Amino acid sequence: MFAVLKTGGKQYKVQAGDVLRVELLAANAGDKVQFNEILMLGGDTLTVGAPFVAGAAVQAEVIDTIKADKVITYHKRRRKHSSQRTRGHRQQLTLLRVTEVLASGADTSGVKEAIGTASARRSAHDAAAPAEAPAKPKRASKKAAEAQE
Repeated sequence: MFAVLKTGGKQYKVQAGDVLRVELLAANAGDKVQFNEILMLGGDTLTVGAPFVAGAAVQAEVIDTIKADKVITYHKRRRKHSSQRTRGHRQQLTLLRVTEVLASGADTSGVKEAIGTASARRSAHDAAAPAEAPAKPKRASKKAAEAQE
């Protein structure tokens, strides 16, 4: 049985035993994570989600957090007195081993959902913010202030 899952803005076709390199997740080595955004399930019958397959999930174990190969960006500006710039970047990735593809029962599995680091920061910020901001007092206009005097 295989599944097509969505994480980090990318789609991956996986089956049990596969090793994946996905965008950085908020999980440590040895943790079990679950992906609930399943676009398609295959096997004996093909199930396509609209947009996701209800109740389906992919469970995986975090092996390690790694860095991708270095990507070099080079900028050269033409003509006299121009400048050059070289800059490198290494994207952080999470290495996963897929343990199980679930066609149903994702909500009763008890495994925590895989959350990317950017969305984890965003949800923590939303939880810390107060529910309602106190209303600011309105300033009276000059005409209204003169009328009251």
